[in-house]
Amino acid sequence: MTIKFTLDTQSQGTPFPHYWELCVGSCHAYMGLREDWRAQLENCHRNLGFRYVRFHGLLDDDMSVCKLDTTGKIRYSFFNIDSVFDFLLKIGMKPFIELGFMPEVLASGTTTCFHYKANVTPPADYAAWEALIHELVQHLVGRYGLDEVRTWFFEVWNEPNLFFFWTGTQEDYFNLYAHSARAIKSVDGDLKVGGPATSVNAWIPDLIDFCRRTHTPLDFISTHHYPTDDPLWKNSELTIEEFFQKYASQYGKYERGVLQKMAAKARKEAGDRPLYYTEWNTSAMVPDANHDEAYSAALVAKTIADNDGLVEGYSFWTFSDLFEEGGQLSAPFHGGFGLQTIHGIPKPTYRVFEILHKMGNHRLKVDGGAGSTVEMLATREGDQLSLLVYNHNIPGAEIHAEEVSITLIGFPPNQPLMMARIDGESANPKRKWIELGSPEYPALQELAQINQASRPVISELRPESHPEGCTLHFTIPAHGVIALTFLFTR
Repeated sequence: MTIKFTLDTQSQGTPFPHYWELCVGSCHAYMGLREDWRAQLENCHRNLGFRYVRFHGLLDDDMSVCKLDTTGKIRYSFFNIDSVFDFLLKIGMKPFIELGFMPEVLASGTTTCFHYKANVTPPADYAAWEALIHELVQHLVGRYGLDEVRTWFFEVWNEPNLFFFWTGTQEDYFNLYAHSARAIKSVDGDLKVGGPATSVNAWIPDLIDFCRRTHTPLDFISTHHYPTDDPLWKNSELTIEEFFQKYASQYGKYERGVLQKMAAKARKEAGDRPLYYTEWNTSAMVPDANHDEAYSAALVAKTIADNDGLVEGYSFWTFSDLFEEGGQLSAPFHGGFGLQTIHGIPKPTYRVFEILHKMGNHRLKVDGGAGSTVEMLATREGDQLSLLVYNHNIPGAEIHAEEVSITLIGFPPNQPLMMARIDGESANPKRKWIELGSPEYPALQELAQINQASRPVISELRPESHPEGCTLHFTIPAHGVIALTFLFTR
């Protein structure tokens, strides 16, 4: 059966802001001092359009922000933070500041997370935490100027609803949030502060209610989700511990399109406040082979199309496999979160973001395809028409290669278009790596071959002309993505 779509290429369309380009995620702040991290981030900014970057660990001990002097007094050092932020501004990016984790000298306990041992306990003295945040923000305003820092975001902590990241209670987090917001606003009332930075879309109404009752500033809502959160989200009345006691076997399973359902609910809960997802990916698990394969590119394409109009920012986690949460892995393809491998080789997800970046800012209405695993996003900008076709279904569900027919009404006859593919045969660097014997430490010539294999195959497709316009015919593989771009001639 042929999947049929119809598109009026002369329609005006609706605004399609590139909301996913606002921000991208990264491993902890200390990585920002590394040259390879900086090169990969600059590449993503240049080719994918990301404008902000968010990372954990800005206040971790490896950043040397807080320490005791010989008299036992707390001393601050913002030198390493300045180095990272100076670089971001130099390349045209900005920080989406996550305030965390807890410096040891301020901590109430010794519980840590990750290979780099980030302290996740509440402060022993909330006034001391507030003083640190005030000093940091005042320093940033003094160094970068008030007009600049007003364009930044200050997000309080990371996933405090998970004991792994926060040993305190919800009440303790709200106390931390209030002290943080007070410190930030004491420097300037127009600086932006928000939260709750939770996993699984949690605590949004709770934080809003707390801020309303206590007259605490709340400029934006931030939260996180992954499709693999689906069972947790649908059993949100349970604690994380209770869920895994009862439904551990369900974790990682999800329904098609669940990220849109999650975002729609969060959008309603956020009300008129801006909603930022400061973490999302096609899976919350590492390793996950799908992160390195075309499957994730198809899911990304669908999710970006689905969540149009629901969120102000949608920060993919992460831009690189230079990632130390579990200790740095050395194989080029190990199922990491990144858009790029540790060597900076683009994965299929990178390529779909590259395609999305080049699409227009006006979305055209597409008819057809109902009930199919194949869907299409269409944009027009000036003389350029862009189509993104993706064939996605969840792991283990039925999916096949499909014949596709697209009728373009009002499109000039005899206009060839360029077709780029992301699938098992195209933009698949992992396959080349496997063909080379899956070397853990590829030689330079092997890396060059793998990098070449990351490029999408591009070909010319000539449509079939008819009185109303033209029709395109092609086959899209399972979990494949096809991008079609052409210019109107005058």
